[in-house]
Amino acid sequence: METDPWALHPCRPGADPWSLPLAQFDLSNPRLYAEGVWHPFFARLRQQEPVHYCAESPFGPYWSVTRFRDIQEVESQHALFSSEPTVLLGNPPRDFYLQPGFIAMDPPRHTLTRAAAQPAVGVANLGLLEPLIRERAVAILDALPLGVEFDWVERVAVELTTQMLATLFDFPLEQRHLLTHWSDVATSSPRQPGPLRITPEEWRQSMRECLEVFTGLWNERAARPPRQPLDLVSLLAQHPATCAMTPMEYLGNLLLLIVGGNDTTRHSLTGGVLALHENPEQLAKLHAEPGLVASLVPEIIRWQTPLAYMRRTATADCELAGRRIRAGEKVLLWYLSGNRDASEIPDADLFIVDRARPRHHLSFGFGIHRCMGNRLAEMQLRIVWEEILRRFRRIEVCGPPQRVMSCFVHGFERLPVRVHGL
Repeated sequence: METDPWALHPCRPGADPWSLPLAQFDLSNPRLYAEGVWHPFFARLRQQEPVHYCAESPFGPYWSVTRFRDIQEVESQHALFSSEPTVLLGNPPRDFYLQPGFIAMDPPRHTLTRAAAQPAVGVANLGLLEPLIRERAVAILDALPLGVEFDWVERVAVELTTQMLATLFDFPLEQRHLLTHWSDVATSSPRQPGPLRITPEEWRQSMRECLEVFTGLWNERAARPPRQPLDLVSLLAQHPATCAMTPMEYLGNLLLLIVGGNDTTRHSLTGGVLALHENPEQLAKLHAEPGLVASLVPEIIRWQTPLAYMRRTATADCELAGRRIRAGEKVLLWYLSGNRDASEIPDADLFIVDRARPRHHLSFGFGIHRCMGNRLAEMQLRIVWEEILRRFRRIEVCGPPQRVMSCFVHGFERLPVRVHGL
């Protein structure tokens, strides 16, 4: 029988976060997030040791930054807290080293590569994409059975985001399931659980397949005049800053864009359904005033926080909130915790659809690495909830959610629901 390496971990479901010695706090245990019991561990750190040093973990020592303002301070000093070599807690495998996507680059490489992809999520391109997103959302929602249990993740969240990803890459729609698969593989590893249980060779083989398919698209687009709406492969293949990328640089940027385009929207679409089921008085506000969708969307993104953290690496000895951080040490910015910091966000543990400052959150990051596709993610969520309110009185959650086994991707594998018409 396979044993669970996390079963006896000090920070585990069932452990008392208020009596456990702070020296034993290691927040990398994916079971905390799979079972949705992470809240009190972070609450204690925010209160007692907001910049916390974990001396031993399966990934080596690291610092946890858990308060809103401290996270912003780190994000605003990108020269002191580098995004290289990776934004993940675990280091990449040495036998298959991916060049980092621009999220794990520092200026000037970050600036140039990001600028090449930016037009795909610019205002003009979003204007072209919005009718298509609405058309697809309408088709997906109209096909849902009333009063019959189904999996919201499979039928709605995955389907909508994968169709959108296929459009952003101008990827064959009939093969769009590959994009979801590669996103799940990219955020999983044998050492750090994610959406998939995967061996090292399965991981490498999947990455090779992704590169092979997208290399064919690159070769096709490199000499082709741009088409509307703009697609990410054409932008990368034709921009002076990225047209000479190595294959592994290309793959690193592809995975960044696939994961970024998938996780924020996919898991927020599901998290919003669960939040409104658990807070029916907030759903009543929406039905009484549908215009509140504008503030609902950022509140869902804050509440869900689809990516729990980002890693930085200190480039020099420094001090943060009275703690001495040494050059080369890992620093984890726990967006998940910062978004529940009541000293910065009033009633941070409550889900409120009419917040006064709904966009005051950290789910998209802060500073030069703020999520490039944040407007696209918000637009997709806005459209879906506008269409939901036109069709359904409520979405009933029929059983406990099955969450992703990961300390990085904060999301859902399954959510059983029934929809009820107006």
